[in-house]
Amino acid sequence: MIKVVIGGQMGKDEIHKDLLNLLSKKDIEVKILSDLDAAMAIQNNEADFYIGACETGAGGALAMATALLGSDKTLTVASPTNVLSQKEIEQGVKEGKVAFGFTFNSKDRVLPMIVKALSL
Repeated sequence: MIKVVIGGQMGKDEIHKDLLNLLSKKDIEVKILSDLDAAMAIQNNEADFYIGACETGAGGALAMATALLGSDKTLTVASPTNVLSQKEIEQGVKEGKVAFGFTFNSKDRVLPMIVKALSL
């Protein structure tokens, strides 16, 4: 079973609800955790992917993931000035990115792209 953890600083309940809707009828577990616990779950192989949101897409969304996993495992999908394309997100996945951050106001646009890139 694939496990997705939601960390970051904003909108965890809404992200959880949206992910469950996007992943309906799939055998995927989605849990809300603190940003530290979510990053540790990835580090300890207790979860496969981390998703988080904040105002900038990299600070509160990915700070703990970056600290524990390293910047080579994280990807800012959307910042206030830029939203990655589907192709760029897929390239990040191919490069081994497992933690994805974005601005909360971009969630409706980027969550479907992340789900598609991860083949969930």
